[in-house]
Amino acid sequence: MIVVSHSLGNMNEMKTNIDKLKSLIKEVTTENPEMPDEVLYGRVGYLYALLFVNNSLGSDVIETDVIRQVVDKILKSGQARSKLISSKVPLVYEWHGKNYYGAAHGVAGILYVLLMAGKALTSEERKYLVQPTLENLKNERFHSDNFPSSKGNDKDKLVQWCHGAPGFVQLFSLAHKEFGDSRYQDIALDCGNVVWERGLLTKGYSLCHGAAGNAYTFLQLYQLTGDFTHLYRAGCFADWCLTLPKHQRLKPERPFSLYEGLAGIVYFLIDIQNPDQAAFPGYSLCM
Repeated sequence: MIVVSHSLGNMNEMKTNIDKLKSLIKEVTTENPEMPDEVLYGRVGYLYALLFVNNSLGSDVIETDVIRQVVDKILKSGQARSKLISSKVPLVYEWHGKNYYGAAHGVAGILYVLLMAGKALTSEERKYLVQPTLENLKNERFHSDNFPSSKGNDKDKLVQWCHGAPGFVQLFSLAHKEFGDSRYQDIALDCGNVVWERGLLTKGYSLCHGAAGNAYTFLQLYQLTGDFTHLYRAGCFADWCLTLPKHQRLKPERPFSLYEGLAGIVYFLIDIQNPDQAAFPGYSLCM
C-alpha cells in the first residue's frame, strides 16, 4: 500500500502506512521464541518489506538505523541457534523444528535478503558470518546439483522455488556480485540446468512451487550473464504456463493468491515482457 499510495500521489496515506510499517519493529526485534527468521512468515520478510520501500521510493524513506536493528536481530538469532546446537556454521536457523535450506523457509532466503541490506550489513558480518554460512550451504548440494530441502534430508526430489535449486539461483547470483567469486556464478548456472531438466512441475503453475516460480531462475540468469539461452528457457516455461490448468494435478488451497495461485502466474507473464527488470515478487528487488 505504501508504494501504491505514492504512485497515486496520496502522500498522507503513504506516510501513515510507513509509520505503521516502522511501528512493527519492536515486535520483530523483541526476543520471542515464536518469531521465526525466514522469508514468508518471519523477520527476514519484514526486512524485505523495508528494503522494498526504500528501493521503490528512495533510500532515505526507511532510515538505515531501523534496517540495522532488524539485521542485527536476524544475525544474533542465527548465532544463538548455532551456539545452542554447537554448530561450526556461524548462522543456523530453524523453522518448524527443521534446519531448512531453501528460499521460502530456510537459510538461502535469509542470506539472500541480508546481502541486499546494503550498508546495514557490515563488511565484517559479510566476511565472518554470511560468507562462511554460504560456503557451508554450497557444500550441501546433491551430486545432481540440486539442493536438499533441509539438513539431513537425502531425498533429491523437490525442484521448486520454496525447496530446491530454483530458490538458490538468486542467492548465488547475488553472492557472485557481492564477493566476486566465480564459483558462486557456476553454482547458479548449475542450478539453472537442474531447473531446465526437472522444473516443469505437474503439481501446479505457481510461484512458490510451480512453473512460474521456476521460470524466474532463467530470468535471473539472463540478467546475470546476458546469455539469451536463459531468456529462451524462460519463454519456454511461460509457454507452459499458458496451458493452465492442463498440467495442474494439485488444486491450490488459495487459487487466486500471489505465491500459490493465479495472481503469481499472471505477474510472471507480465514480468517476462520486460526481462531486464523482472524480479521475483516479494523476494527480489528490481535494481
